[in-house]
Amino acid sequence: MPSNKAQSAEEILIVDDKPANLRLLSQMLADRGYVVRAVKSGPRALESIRATPPNLILLDIKMPGMDGYEVCRQLKEMRESRGIR
Repeated sequence: MPSNKAQSAEEILIVDDKPANLRLLSQMLADRGYVVRAVKSGPRALESIRATPPNLILLDIKMPGMDGYEVCRQLKEMRESRGIR
């Protein structure tokens, strides 16, 4: 993890259906210098990744509708997201 805000341009996508989790993680990561995007559902995550792939994805597993396992499966099938950790 970068220790200096000026050094980091890494973008992290957070996917969680709980707004409190999104706020907490977003603030913690932004304070460390990361560019953070947050979405509340699997389908929105896939749209966001298609538009602009992040460097890293933090993905909740238990979400209504499309769970994290399904999102992960689809990410591995998409050419633009296969290499994201």
